Amino acid sequence: MKINQYEAMTFAPLQTNFSFIYLAMKRSQLFAIFLLLCSAAFAQTAPPADLATIQQSFKKLNVLGSVLYMAAHPDDENTRLLAYLAQEKHYRTGYLALTRGDGGQNLIGTEQGELLGLVRTRELLAARRVDGAEQFFSRANDFGFSKGPEETLRIWDHEKVLGDAVWVIRKFRPDVIICRFPTTGEGGHGHHTSSAIIAEEAFKAAADPKRFPEQLRYVQTWQVKRLLWNTFNFGSTNTTAPNQFKIDVGVYNPILGKGYGEIAADSRSNHKTQGFGSAKQRGSSFEYFKTIPGDAPVNDLMDGVNTTGAG
Repeated sequence: MKINQYEAMTFAPLQTNFSFIYLAMKRSQLFAIFLLLCSAAFAQTAPPADLATIQQSFKKLNVLGSVLYMAAHPDDENTRLLAYLAQEKHYRTGYLALTRGDGGQNLIGTEQGELLGLVRTRELLAARRVDGAEQFFSRANDFGFSKGPEETLRIWDHEKVLGDAVWVIRKFRPDVIICRFPTTGEGGHGHHTSSAIIAEEAFKAAADPKRFPEQLRYVQTWQVKRLLWNTFNFGSTNTTAPNQFKIDVGVYNPILGKGYGEIAADSRSNHKTQGFGSAKQRGSSFEYFKTIPGDAPVNDLMDGVNTTGAG
């Protein structure tokens, strides 16, 4: 079956893996890629059928609503929030990583470049199997540290990566988009800032039939209800504020027998090349949000969105 360029590179994780493998093969790494390909082929198994998974799946049948989280790299995602949205609120939840992390470090092996991108792609997919979210990508190249978004967007090919993000939005159709970083630079990395710029531009472009009209052969335009920045308190940088909308994502799920801090730790610990294993936690943990465009939430993240199908 012939697929378009956006479908091949951004939406279906398995298709995306094979596209990326093809690129890596052009670097004469046939044997290594063959091993990865074989392991991926034999790793395809039936979905879990335990009682907790079945109960969670039935709960999802009664809930509409979808959330797309956006950031720059593997390991930028907020796994506690993703797990809470997917498994507590039962929203369809996705993470769009604009790069595959092929310019990052590798603490467990010698793979670099495209091969490291393959490893980190598999780490992302493993993390999503734990927290319950879906995984998407763009064609942005992780070329290492970047001082600012001007350099990043030039090397990435701004319009191409924006088109990838618009495609994911139009195909996934999120009611809410959440970005990890702001456009104002507090993320401290050109890739981080650029991911927020792309998110804000894609929020508008996805609803505009004049933007990327070639996509409309396959998908329709889509208007997202709101775009939020998931503010943070990292080290000496605290961007949270008491007047920001907040959610306690540290609750306990009795069906799963875990709190979302525990699920998040299991998910994040799949980022082995980055050494990002973390301790499991229980208890309240608030996430804060600042509205960028769209209607600000007052009582619930999905204010103004019909999540029940009633009416």
